[in-house]
Amino acid sequence: MPGDQLQVLNALDVAKTQWYHFTAIVIAGMGFFTDAYDLFCISLVTKLLGRIYYHVPGSLEPGSLPPNVAAAVNGVAFCGTLTGQLFFGWLGDKLGRKKVYGMTLMIMVICSVASGLSFGHKPKSVLATLCFFRFWLGVGIGGDYPLSATIMSEYANKKTRGAFIAAVFAMQGFGIMAGGVFAIIISAVFEAKFPAPAYAEDALGSTVPQADFLWRIILMFGALPAAMTFYSRSKMPETARYTALVAKDAKQAASDMARVLQVEIESGQQIVEEISNGKSKDFSLFSKEFMKRHGLHLLGTTSTWFLLDIAFYSQNLFQKDIFSAIGWIPPAQTMNAIQEVFKIARAQTLIALCSTVPGYWFTVAFIDVIGRFAIQLMGFSFMTVFMFALAIPYNHWTHKENRIGFVVMYSLTFFFANFGPNVTTFVVPAEIFPARFRSTCHGISAASGKLGAIVGAFGFLYLAQSPDKNKTSAGYPPGIGVRNSLLMLGVVNFLGILFTFLVPEAKGKSLEEISGENGENENTNNGNRTVPIV
Repeated sequence: MPGDQLQVLNALDVAKTQWYHFTAIVIAGMGFFTDAYDLFCISLVTKLLGRIYYHVPGSLEPGSLPPNVAAAVNGVAFCGTLTGQLFFGWLGDKLGRKKVYGMTLMIMVICSVASGLSFGHKPKSVLATLCFFRFWLGVGIGGDYPLSATIMSEYANKKTRGAFIAAVFAMQGFGIMAGGVFAIIISAVFEAKFPAPAYAEDALGSTVPQADFLWRIILMFGALPAAMTFYSRSKMPETARYTALVAKDAKQAASDMARVLQVEIESGQQIVEEISNGKSKDFSLFSKEFMKRHGLHLLGTTSTWFLLDIAFYSQNLFQKDIFSAIGWIPPAQTMNAIQEVFKIARAQTLIALCSTVPGYWFTVAFIDVIGRFAIQLMGFSFMTVFMFALAIPYNHWTHKENRIGFVVMYSLTFFFANFGPNVTTFVVPAEIFPARFRSTCHGISAASGKLGAIVGAFGFLYLAQSPDKNKTSAGYPPGIGVRNSLLMLGVVNFLGILFTFLVPEAKGKSLEEISGENGENENTNNGNRTVPIV
């Protein structure tokens, strides 16, 4: 039988959905809105950077970033994100969620602005300083992952906790869309103010000098939504679960939540002392006792997030082919530099609007109805089916008359990634670990995912090159081809199905019940259940 639960934690678990829940979603969600904007806006301007800084006189094609430079510009933020997830995840458990939350936001604001102020005029100096600030921007973004998820899970009630955490993550979709919309608006303004001929008509004149300001404005705009939420974050009280279970101050936790919930709450300091004095609770991260209780859970959350992000980020490899096939992006030489930014932004916005955003919000709607386990299993299963359906008859899809089918399959794969493991891998690590390890374990899981993103975005960029060295993209060595890459991704998704069985179902249970922090005997801990509770 579970032990006594602190009244303050029980009050949070059974609280009806109130205004403070939506306030917490907005405050945490705006962080993720900014994260997505900052991470994905770089893809809107990489073509422009190539035209400005790597123009080759006499070339039939516009300038483009060399493979190593493109990998650095696109990937350095991922490396920073991985670092931030590990460091700030650990720091969130040591210093408290609130104290660290403001640090990550300030890093994001400062580095967003600094990204647009890259120093010098030569390609090497501009790109080097851009990469430097993008790395530190990634560190701030990485810290937002474990902190936002942990804060939302510890504020939420147990009935709708999954939907609240998922709603925070779903703000990513709006961030991606906002990046596209802002780039559309600003590029349209620049095009109207500084018209230029297409590259085929005038190679040098197709990139006006003012285009150098365009990419800087797009990158710097990401600082605005982050700065707007700084004051709200600074006024949020520390979560009751951290204050009571980690800082051991039940009186302060009761006082903080009494103001939030507007009810009288007993402190229950004696219960905190009984729990903290229990020998079964006295174990550290990665100790034998931790591995016995939560080792498989951590393996489940890290492996599924790693596998998901390999598949999710590798899908970006095929976007330009799809966009070109359906006429969203014409050949580069038929546009000037600013028009190309406009067309790429429009395509990204349409993908976000039609596939990315709906998938996120389907998860929000159903995660507390059918559970995390079912959604993740369903998502990986459909991703596996669609990936093999793309790979096995790949030659069929390459014919022009069959391209629309390829687009549909591709969109459905993206949809079930978002109505599936892309959200659940974020939600579950914030629920299943003890309060004193929660932020750290979420950070470890998220960092594993970001490692998968690096493998997916860059490993498969090289693997997907044609085996024929005469048909590879400029600067790339021969690979295994798109068809074999898709087959590998199908296998990756299938492995995601298998590792999902290590992840426990948290639907309808309190955080303390899942993690075994109620003072119950460890033999009665049901936290190892890995299938939905009916």
